Amino acid sequence: MTAPALRIGTASGRGALLAAVLASGMVFLDSTVVNVALPRLGAELDAAVSGLQWTINGYALMLAAFVLLGGALGDRFGRRRIFLLGVVWFTVASLLCGLAQDTGQLVAARFLQGAGGALLTPGSLSVLQASFHPDDRGKAIGAWSGLSGVSTALGPFVGGWLIDTLSWRWIFFLNVPLAVLVVLAAMRWVPESRDEDASRTEEAGRRRRHFDVLGALLGAVALAGVTYALIDAPARGFDSAPVLVAAAVGVLGAIAFVLVERRRGDTAMLPTGLFTSRLFSALNVFTVVVYAALSGFTFFLAVYLQNVVGWSALLTGVALLPMTVLLLVGSPRAGALSARIGPRLPLSVGPAVAAAGLLLLRGVGPGASYWRDVLPGVALFGLGLTLVVAPLTASVLAAVEDRFAGVASGFNNAASRAGGLLAVAALPLLVGLSGTGYEQSAELTGAYRGAMLWCAGLLLAGAALAALLVHRPPREAPPSQPCQSLPASTPPKR
Repeated sequence: MTAPALRIGTASGRGALLAAVLASGMVFLDSTVVNVALPRLGAELDAAVSGLQWTINGYALMLAAFVLLGGALGDRFGRRRIFLLGVVWFTVASLLCGLAQDTGQLVAARFLQGAGGALLTPGSLSVLQASFHPDDRGKAIGAWSGLSGVSTALGPFVGGWLIDTLSWRWIFFLNVPLAVLVVLAAMRWVPESRDEDASRTEEAGRRRRHFDVLGALLGAVALAGVTYALIDAPARGFDSAPVLVAAAVGVLGAIAFVLVERRRGDTAMLPTGLFTSRLFSALNVFTVVVYAALSGFTFFLAVYLQNVVGWSALLTGVALLPMTVLLLVGSPRAGALSARIGPRLPLSVGPAVAAAGLLLLRGVGPGASYWRDVLPGVALFGLGLTLVVAPLTASVLAAVEDRFAGVASGFNNAASRAGGLLAVAALPLLVGLSGTGYEQSAELTGAYRGAMLWCAGLLLAGAALAALLVHRPPREAPPSQPCQSLPASTPPKR
């Protein structure tokens, strides 16, 4: 029997919205402050640069590899059930992160946290989509987006204060009381739902028998192999056996993933027929490039501002706040502009403006003034990113048939996370930062300035790609909310 649809003005509707917002808030808070916590946890745990990289990438790897599978699990086994499993899993892993006594324990816990996030992240929105009456669905999702944006904006203040006042461990411990509220609210007010219509059809029966766990595992193997090779190459050497084996495993995993997905056709986690659209392919390459620059920038800036410029964790977190505010305020307007003039101009100009911001930030040094030296670059970067987020998401959705909208959106989300994952793995290698070099002012300064050049170059490459290959989709999708587009490893999420 189908549960009655929720209405936004009722107690049950408000309770379901509360559960979704608080769950997203847990993920958003960790996303905004883990980078800021890196210098403190690195010093306390005596971590090398590779340890900091895996702290970010362990989470990003699991999320990028399994977020599509997490959404499919909710459709099949029950959206509330998988959502609650994700919340509990994420929270237990957060507790383990906060209790970690060395880098190995922290990285292992971050892998577990990413797996929980892959269940939680699609569920926080899908429960609203499935539970609310069609007349109130847009209002519920809009409220979720706005309130989630508030949590994203508060993240730097709350996280930075916790790091400075208590310990970096409390950015993870804070998830425990939030999770208790989420579980209570979801059990009380969120109705169970699943893809009942699909399960009644013979075609859906075939899809259920071909539930694509193998595709998700091969994708994870491909990303993990390449990431391990990039992170360990500075310490072990490019010709060492572990690095060569990891690289080979990554490449073979990627080839096997493509072959498996091609053989399964429309029942695959990622139907390869989507890539017959040149626009869809170009937009996803663009996504990887731009979000690689974003993740590389935030990784290096957070460490540099504390270890070289001498700022506190709170001030470092707040330094990125203008970017979040610009995204929240400007993304709907950028989406409307793209709907009028097409995505090519915003997707070409936006990365170029963001690159200019990074070139300004490259000159930041010890004793820098926030208002004079940091704010202009961050504001330019945020303005450029604002021109990208909503037009990119809307164009990806419009580039495929409606029946593939969920898969296309999920893959684009995974592409953004994969771009960030590879950037955090590769940039320290490219700029010669390894060991405990992040604690040495001169070594970190040279690496930071080199990283800003690489990230600016990636953004300019993205701008050129958009100018050459992006065009107005055959049909325009509605402008997306900003918080649904950015990846978890960035200050504003999804």
